[in-house]
Parts: sequence; structure tokens; C-alpha cells
Amino acid sequence: MIKEKRLRSFTERIFKAFGCSTKDARLAADVLVSADLRGVDSHGTARLAGYVRLYDNGRLNPTPQIRIIHETPSTAVIDGDKGLGLVVAPFAMKVAMKKAKRYGSGWISVQNSNHFGIAGYHSMLALQEDMIGWAMTNAAPLVVPTFATEKMLGTNPIAVSVPAGKQPPFVADFATTAVAYGKLEILQRKGLPAPIGWVQDANGGSTDDSNAIKNGGGLLPLGGDREHGSHKGYGLGAVVDIFSGVLSGANFGPWVPPFATAGFHGVAAEQVGKGTGHFLGAMRIDGFRPKEEFKESMDTWIKRFREAKHISGSPVLIPGDPERELEKIRRADGIPLNEKVIEDLKGLGERFNVKF
Repeated sequence: MIKEKRLRSFTERIFKAFGCSTKDARLAADVLVSADLRGVDSHGTARLAGYVRLYDNGRLNPTPQIRIIHETPSTAVIDGDKGLGLVVAPFAMKVAMKKAKRYGSGWISVQNSNHFGIAGYHSMLALQEDMIGWAMTNAAPLVVPTFATEKMLGTNPIAVSVPAGKQPPFVADFATTAVAYGKLEILQRKGLPAPIGWVQDANGGSTDDSNAIKNGGGLLPLGGDREHGSHKGYGLGAVVDIFSGVLSGANFGPWVPPFATAGFHGVAAEQVGKGTGHFLGAMRIDGFRPKEEFKESMDTWIKRFREAKHISGSPVLIPGDPERELEKIRRADGIPLNEKVIEDLKGLGERFNVKF
């Protein structure tokens, strides 16, 4: 176990060591450590070495000039200048919230960015203003569309955060694939097989090989196979790709540049845009109905779902419940880190002369 404060300090110092400003380093560290606290270990400090490799490969600008390149009263396109998605996405969400305050909603597409960590972090920023927040991003092509053997889409997550009154907020944050790639990385580190329905082999057959993607296979869309609705997961992933990439002018589909981890160190074979793309939005509740009435109704919604008849020993949860409970535990007891992650962090510490 490592205490949150120590992990946060170490992560921040690594970002500063390769050129990020103190402000950006602090924000980037907050996004990663928040993922660890919420139990999304695949997108926490386990990703830190990947961002360093992006920098080493010349694909990450530690001092970006993030700017709006096109806008209307309620929309904008932002160029992230190859910056950390961990920094670019919160910038975009703040623009969305500012527009929402004035016009009822704000919708921002982002080009020329990089991996932005957990989508939920960015959508939850809107909760600070009692707004509904949206966040999504496209990603490196690891996913095969239904009936395909060629990898065309990323895990392309969607996050929606909705405030409530006395109840905790509703926070849905999920990949549009059967599983996030980071979960496969965890199995790879442990030498364990993958559940059937997560991946397919190079020929399109079912497999439990957690290294299937490295061996020519691909991640499956949400649903796993056609009989279980994989075409719906494929559709969701496609929507995210279009909103994040096609709409913004970023790369899309098979041309999204890979994140520098797990052997995917190169650049896409062909460029159709700039960097990785995101899409973020903020909605003011009183653009639809009085805020307090809505929050009271959300409380009723949440309470009723919690009271739903359930399988013995498995109470009905609200999206965000598991992460919130785990965050309480990890803030108190510390954050568990995989041995491979610890080795990576120690290596970064030695390189940048930052004690782990």
C-alpha cells in the first residue's frame, strides 16, 4: 500500500521533471491518482510510464498552448497542441461549463490531444457547478467491429455525471468494449487468461489469450458477439469516434495514434487529422426544469433503484457507487499497486532522480 499523498507527490514531480509546469503537473497527477483512488487501476499511475514514453517519442508537448480555434455561443473546437489529455480535457470542460452558464449548455470537441485518463474525472468537473457533465474520447484502434478481423476503433469510453440532492451523484463511466484494455494489461502482468467474450484471435475466433491483441487479435465491442449485442457496443464506440474525431478534426477510426504502452509505441500509418480527439459537454439543469426540483427527483430515482428487488447478496447499485466506496477505503488505508507498476515507477524515479 502507498498513501495517496506520497503517490500524488511522486507523480507530480515526474510530470515536472520532463517539463510540465507546476500547475499542469499537479492537475495531471490529480487525474491519475483519482483513478487509483476510485479503483480504476488500469488508468491511474500505472499509465505514468506511458506518458513519459509519449514525451520520449516526440508525441507529447509538456508546455502546450491550448487554444480555441473555432466557436459559436454554445460550441467550440479546441486544439490541445499535443499536450497531456489529462490537462487538455479539463481545460475543455471549463470552457463547456462557462458556455453552459451563459447559454444553457456548452459542447466542446478537441483535436491534437493525447490520452486523457478516466473519462469520469472530466465529466465530474461539471458537478462542481451543479451541472450534468459529459466526456468521451476516441483511442488507439484495438477493437474489431462486429464481423470484422481488422482493428478499427478504440475502447472509446463515455462518462455522464448527474448531480442529485441528498443522494450522491450518478456517475456512469464505461468503455464501449467488453472490457477496457487496461484490464487485459493487468491479466498480462499476472500471467492469467482472459474471460471468453473479451477478445478474439487473429482469425476472428473466440480465445482466452490475454495477449491476443499483441498476437494479431482484437478487443470485442460491448456485448462480445453478435448474439449478445456486440453490434450495439460497436455502434456506441462509433458514435464516440465520430463526435471525438470526425467532428473535431482529430484522427479517427484506424488512424488514431496509439498510446505509448504495452508495445504500441509507434504512430498511426496514416494521418487524417490531428492527434487524439475528445468530446465534452456541460448542461445547466435549469435549462430544462428548476434545479432543486430536478435534484429532488434524482434522489427519488436513486432511492427507488436501490430498493429494487434483487438477487440475494447482490443489492442494486447506482453507477458510481463502487468507485465512491473504494475511494473512502483507499484514502484511509492507502492505494495497492501491482508489482510491475511499482517497478515502472521506481524506474521513472531513478531516471528523473525522484525518490519513490
